[in-house]
Parts: sequence; structure tokens; C-alpha cells
Amino acid sequence: MGLPLLLLLLPASLQADHWAQHCAYSYFGMTQPRQLSAPEGGSVRIPFSFSYPCNSGKISDVKISWRWKHFHGDFIYNTTPKFIHKNFKDRLVLNWKEGTKNGSLQISNLRREDKGFYFCRVEMITERCHKQKWQSINGTNLTITHGLQTKARTPARGSFQNTEEQYENIGNNVQQPDPKLEQNEDGIFYASLSLQSVASPPCPPPQWGPQEETLYSVLKA
Repeated sequence: MGLPLLLLLLPASLQADHWAQHCAYSYFGMTQPRQLSAPEGGSVRIPFSFSYPCNSGKISDVKISWRWKHFHGDFIYNTTPKFIHKNFKDRLVLNWKEGTKNGSLQISNLRREDKGFYFCRVEMITERCHKQKWQSINGTNLTITHGLQTKARTPARGSFQNTEEQYENIGNNVQQPDPKLEQNEDGIFYASLSLQSVASPPCPPPQWGPQEETLYSVLKA
């Protein structure tokens, strides 16, 4: 009885060794852009995609996490259990659906101190390769640029004052002509005065009347 049982168990052990070697040399990959840049105060999405052997069997319990600054840096995000680093509170969103192999990590309200490398890490249980976990080697180097700031230009108060003074000077700058005395043949002097409005500039003369109003006074010699 012992020999037949050994023969039955031998193929199972050989099969296990085969899959162990297969999983050891299989490619579990992670792809991320090498470098990204975004303005301070804005947002950025760091895309990622991962791959595993197609003959790994049934996949379950997929977990995605992110590390910051270097390969063995602090975890800033984790799907299970849910975790977000205090420096990124209310600023991280993972755009990924279970069952897919790609997604992105969105960072909002970017700060200058958010610069650095970001590494995506995947962990899963496969039917044939059991528990596997791997991570991006190079990561994504995020650069934070200066945000766009627009300032409304306000004219200086002095410019308004100068303009008002200019209009005021123009309005009051009216020359008062001296009355001209003309002597008539009978020895009487006539004085004529030209009156102009100081409130507004003179209007063009109408075709039917004189432009100026003339006042006559009689002076006896």
C-alpha cells in the first residue's frame, strides 16, 4: 500500500515544484511615468499600470498602496486597510476599479513640499502563485512649479487727482479780454465786451446768428 500511495503523491509534488519555479521566474510588472510636473495649488494624476502572468489563475484580494520619496519610503496611501498620510489628508484620490490593471493617483491642492518620487505597490493572491507583491522600481518624480497668480492693477490715487486738476485748470482757464474803447465821430466812446461761458467750451456758431453777444455802453467824453 505504501508504494502506490507514493506514486500518487509524486505527480502532485512535481506539479507544485513546477509552479513554484514558474512563479519565481514570471514577470510581475509595474509601469509609471518617469517624471511629471504640476503647478502649486493645482492637481496632478500619476498614472500606473501593472501586469502579472496570464496563467496565474484566479486573482483575489488585490491591494494598492503608494510610497513617497524613495523606494522604502513612508506609505502615503493604502486601499485595505484604508489609510492616507496626514500630510495628504483630504488631498488623495485613487482612480482605480477592482478587476482592472491600471488607474491613477490624484493629488489635489499641491504644495511645494509634495515634490519627490512616488512608487505604486500592488499586492494580490493568485491561485497558482499564491501571495505576490511588487512595486515600481524607479517611481515617478513629481516637480512642483510656481502657481499662476494674477493681480488686478489699481491706478494710483495721484493719477485721479492729476486728472481732476487738469480738467479743473482747463475749465477755469478763461481769458477775460479787456474792453476796447472806440471813439465815434461825435466824440462819444463806445466800449464792447465779449462774454463767453466758463462752464463749458464754446459751441460752433449757428448759421443764423452771431457767435458772441456784444454789450454796448455809452461813455461821454
